[in-house]
Amino acid sequence: MSKDLNLNYDPAYEAVAPDDFPAMLTPERYGRRSSAFDKIIAATHDHFWDPMDPKYVDFSVPFDISKELVMPEDTIIEFKCGVVDKVAPADRIKFGNMINHHMLSGILHGEQAATNLSASLCHILLDPGAQEYAANQCREEARHATAFTNYLVSRFGHIRPCGGVLRGLLTELVSTPIVWKKLVGMQMVLEGMAMGTFASIFRNTNDPVLRTMIQFTMTDEAFHHKFGKIWADKTVPHLPEEERIKIEDWAWEVFQRLLSNLNSPELKQDIYAQFGLDWRWVNDQVNTALENSRQRKSLSKSTSVFRTFIKTLVKAGLITSRTAPKYAAFVDMEELHVEGDRMIGDEIADEGIRALREINKTGGLFVSLNAAE
Repeated sequence: MSKDLNLNYDPAYEAVAPDDFPAMLTPERYGRRSSAFDKIIAATHDHFWDPMDPKYVDFSVPFDISKELVMPEDTIIEFKCGVVDKVAPADRIKFGNMINHHMLSGILHGEQAATNLSASLCHILLDPGAQEYAANQCREEARHATAFTNYLVSRFGHIRPCGGVLRGLLTELVSTPIVWKKLVGMQMVLEGMAMGTFASIFRNTNDPVLRTMIQFTMTDEAFHHKFGKIWADKTVPHLPEEERIKIEDWAWEVFQRLLSNLNSPELKQDIYAQFGLDWRWVNDQVNTALENSRQRKSLSKSTSVFRTFIKTLVKAGLITSRTAPKYAAFVDMEELHVEGDRMIGDEIADEGIRALREINKTGGLFVSLNAAE
């Protein structure tokens, strides 16, 4: 595969074209296995869980969405910028949970995209260790899709469709032949955003079933995120400047697309219509709030989901003085530069791994996320 498609500077991430299966049958390939992924592969048994088994997550435990918000008001942007003031007090829980339903459905679609993208990596990664890791991630992403399906059906009865920017971006990441776009877009940006989102859900949700499911999901996602970090550590320091700039600019483009999707009233216009709200008016309210620095701080719980992946890009050298001012509108960039490598969701994931070890009766020494690199 051409270097333009791969930007490969380490044999662990060497790739071939998706239709070049004969390359996988080369006898010499089997013995050229990188050890870079052995620890995260070996740790798989520590965070096994089955979303179809109630001993892990019991989706039959009731939660009345007509009486209580799944996620509280201060995590819902419509509650923070005056939109909810136009909704009758008796309807606000219903309104908020419809917004929550939309958000959680979007996560499910992201998990499905991660399943397909991981499978596509199996077709192109030449290193047997990298290929085994991708196959393992595919299996874990598939169980996340099952878990979110179970949750959404148990609480809301159905799943909202995937549309707009998110649908286009996920399709692009799964379909692109450009290897670095798959790794940066999914393993670093989307997985990083997922960890930030999941940490916010875990800490704030009123539904204990969702909290448990999210924590177990995070035990997997934290390792997936590290796969992208390993790529960055092995690749970015060796990139010619123009190639690094290309990736840096593309990461910012992905962020902008995700931001527009996260706060897109257009995708929720059917929800607003039920409460007599015009989505264009809602759009103006949201944009005004995001542009106002004082109000942006009050929206911190809604925007803190960006912190993990922005920090990932900073540590990887994919945010420099060129693009840092753009991200500074959402996080304290100076603070990120002086922090250690631990991510916002690592402690939650470590606690989840300990809980799963108890359920699974796993013996041996506990290995934290930071040790599995």
